[in-house]
Amino acid sequence: MSDVVVTLLGKPGCHLCDDARAVIARVADDLGVPWEERDITLSAEDTAEYWEQIPVTLLNGVRHDFWRVDETRLRAAIGRLRDGA
Repeated sequence: MSDVVVTLLGKPGCHLCDDARAVIARVADDLGVPWEERDITLSAEDTAEYWEQIPVTLLNGVRHDFWRVDETRLRAAIGRLRDGA
């Protein structure tokens, strides 16, 4: 069982979300961590908070990144969380 969960916040039709999804899926698969995707258009609160920032990447519910997902940075952040740093 993993101690890290990656969440992608996005919306349908978002090309940057498609790019982020591919990076997150690859990293999550390589590192054996679960990931999930949340459609911000299904929640008024998410829409208000994240509309201008999507895609947003959360690690254990805390914002890690937005707009673009840097694969190296994501791998390093997951590693730090696993190490307890």
